[in-house]
Amino acid sequence: MEKAMGQDQHLSKQYDQDLEAIRSRVLLMGGLVEAQFNDAIKSLLERDVAMAEKVLRSDIEVNQLEISLDVACTHLIVRRQPAANDLRTVMATTKVITDLERIGDEATKIARSTRNLQQREFQLLEHQQKIKMIANTASNMLHDALDAFARSDKELAIKLIGRDALIDHEFHAMMRDMIPFMTEDPPTIPASLDIMWIAKAIERIGDHATNIAEQVIYVVEGKDVRHVDYASLKQEQSV
Repeated sequence: MEKAMGQDQHLSKQYDQDLEAIRSRVLLMGGLVEAQFNDAIKSLLERDVAMAEKVLRSDIEVNQLEISLDVACTHLIVRRQPAANDLRTVMATTKVITDLERIGDEATKIARSTRNLQQREFQLLEHQQKIKMIANTASNMLHDALDAFARSDKELAIKLIGRDALIDHEFHAMMRDMIPFMTEDPPTIPASLDIMWIAKAIERIGDHATNIAEQVIYVVEGKDVRHVDYASLKQEQSV
């Protein structure tokens, strides 16, 4: 009996070590995509095509991390056969990995559009402040999502979800402003479409940060809140 208990403790300790190793690599991946996004925005605002190319190249490393982490999670499930809370944590982690990879994809879209704008010699001055505003909101959301994941911080995750409506509002306001701009100056339409793709990519990054926050809540509380509105989440938190 004592031998069996000792073996179970050993397996549990090994599982915890394996899971922590995966979490550390997920946070590494998070740091990479956060840098990708920030560099993509910087390349846009500073008209730095070389930095945009760097963002595009770095996507290879992010994709490789996604694949290796997916394999590690699969192996962890097969070898350790986690149950209940442990399995929930692994499954949530795989979804976080997917969202991080997609954030990297959105950053590369921004970099490609930056390159297009440079080739078209388009001046961003008319839209620069709006882009900075929406990008700053998304960047803060992504940073907080990674922080909430690292610390299993449910309260921070809930606050982050509440800011998703703000980025949606900023995005739609920018889209409304773009329509008369293109109507009044038709030659700017190709470049304006690039600006719209950039704004949409930023808005999607905010969505993926929200998804990560939802997975944090799922791990901590065991509740799937993907289709729960923010007001309900706040009310549950205060109870």
